[in-house]
Amino acid sequence: MSDLTEESRALEILNARRDRRQIARGNSGDLTMDAAYRINRRIRDLRTKAGERVIGRKIGFTNRTIWDEYNVHAPIWGYMYDTTFRDVAPKETCFSLAPFCEPRIEPEIAFCFARPPLAGTSEEDLLASIAWYAHGFEIVDSLYKDWKFEAADTVAAFGLHGAYLCGPRRYLKDEDPTRLLEALQSFQIELARDGETIDIGQSSNVLGSPLTALRHAIEVIAKDPDADPVGAGEIITTGTVTRAFPIKPGETWSTRVTGLALDNMRATFT
Repeated sequence: MSDLTEESRALEILNARRDRRQIARGNSGDLTMDAAYRINRRIRDLRTKAGERVIGRKIGFTNRTIWDEYNVHAPIWGYMYDTTFRDVAPKETCFSLAPFCEPRIEPEIAFCFARPPLAGTSEEDLLASIAWYAHGFEIVDSLYKDWKFEAADTVAAFGLHGAYLCGPRRYLKDEDPTRLLEALQSFQIELARDGETIDIGQSSNVLGSPLTALRHAIEVIAKDPDADPVGAGEIITTGTVTRAFPIKPGETWSTRVTGLALDNMRATFT
């Protein structure tokens, strides 16, 4: 893709999001991953110029059980903004789906860094650089009809990120690191719609554990010469523990977390 074409694609994607309008994906083989990340960064520049603030990143497709479903076979990442992140109470929150085209829900673990993480570090050292962790719902959305795309298409279109509803935070200063490492490798999340269990996901789905997914992302971002390194204060979501499911106004979705000391979540969508 030429610079002009990438600029045009960035504007097309931003305008489609603003207008809640789906678009055609790129011609097969035309959009490379390198070009997609350049478009992603250009969109970031346009959004920050308009007043949004980058507060972190989202990692997508870390759950290997859904790779065949979406024909994406490796993790991707995108930016998260102050306009797409929301702290919510665990008991219940209401959230509007009006901005989205084909929203889906994903229960995910998020981490916030107390200091910049180092690529290539052990998971124990990575955990020591984290200020807090939490459980929340990522609302993912596809600008491509029926969720049909190639991996590069998802990178260009915000990494499919629509919003993140973040539950109460647990601070690492209050945790036993050894026990937390073990818990992050063995917990599960039960996802329910209107009280009916829809799926149960294991932490091991997410590249072995959310902390392993986080470590992978740090290394990938560090190897990208055009990506800003992850800094102190950044929040990173680590990918869905269950499969992703379509959501509609009027539905109430909830989780039950087992094996990890995090509050359950409950959200009603309007």
